[in-house]
Amino acid sequence: MAERILTTRELNRATLARQLLLERSPLGVFDAIKQLAGMQAQVANAPYTGLWTRLQTFQRDDLTQLYMRRQVVRGSSLRCTLHLMPAEDYLLFHPLIQPALSRNLHIFASKTPGFDMASFEAEIRAYVKEQPRTGVELRAKMEELYPGMGRPQIADSVRIHLALIQPPPAGLWGFTGRPTHTEATEWLGRPLAGPQAGLREFVLRYLAAFGPASVNDLQAWSGATKLQGAVEALRPELLTFRDEQGKELFDLPDAPRPAADVPAPVHFLPEFDNVLLAHADRKRIIADAYRPLVFGGEVPARDNVMRTFLVDGFVAGHWKIKRTPEQAHLQIEPFAPLADEAEQALREEGTRLLQFVADGNCARTIAFMPYNGNPNRQNL
Repeated sequence: MAERILTTRELNRATLARQLLLERSPLGVFDAIKQLAGMQAQVANAPYTGLWTRLQTFQRDDLTQLYMRRQVVRGSSLRCTLHLMPAEDYLLFHPLIQPALSRNLHIFASKTPGFDMASFEAEIRAYVKEQPRTGVELRAKMEELYPGMGRPQIADSVRIHLALIQPPPAGLWGFTGRPTHTEATEWLGRPLAGPQAGLREFVLRYLAAFGPASVNDLQAWSGATKLQGAVEALRPELLTFRDEQGKELFDLPDAPRPAADVPAPVHFLPEFDNVLLAHADRKRIIADAYRPLVFGGEVPARDNVMRTFLVDGFVAGHWKIKRTPEQAHLQIEPFAPLADEAEQALREEGTRLLQFVADGNCARTIAFMPYNGNPNRQNL
């Protein structure tokens, strides 16, 4: 029997349903983070906004308390980027992705005469156990041990290799200071899982959060490589489909796959939201023509992913909030002309967003930036 072909809109609706974006979810905050398979967290406020846009009831303190109770952690993880995830998931999944993401450290070690990995690890672990260390302190210590090791890419690999996380106040709402790093196992009082202990769960959790998806999608999301065998081992338990380009997609039998015409509400997404980053082929959420407008970001930020909004389930523009003590101003910039209904829905949702992010009784205003794009694009 020929495998069913899923259209781009069907993949969009399936992804929205699993990412809690087809309708606001009644899930609690911890369960939502688990369902989302982690949240990218370079910017401290981003997971807060990402949960607000997905959940029926969410207050900032709901997430803050999870940080403070050590139920969730913030650390370099998937794709070597900062992620927020349940502590138990971090301990289970980190050993799976660590080998691929600490490659710069191993390259440096192989090219450095006299490098002793065991001695180096012991030195850094002892240094961090004395007290949590900033990135600047860690790089200085690495440079002291081995000249050249303090380069940012190698330091990132070391943090991955040693499973270092950023304890609070890093990650809390409004945090803009210099984060410190400590060992996850020390902070959580529990060991990492075995090297392959979480592999099955890793694949299944990804599909539950982002399927139907290909092996390349799984690898793009995680930063890990050579996962074909892990997916093949699960093939008897999975459904298979094809996308419109003929690529094989895997999925859980009981996962939601809504019809293509199911309505999708507007949503404001924070910077770096994983729904934009979890697939090698991102057409299910953002048109190729709009990718340069979202990925790359504003100078001088490097590898930024801008705040976006969804209309009919797809990225339709970006937004930002300008704040002063007296005012919070939401600026919405569409990539193409908006239909009246979409603009009104964004205005209503934008009002709720301002209520969430603005403190005190400051004035709250919304403005749509004039469209200045290709007039041949259809209304969104």
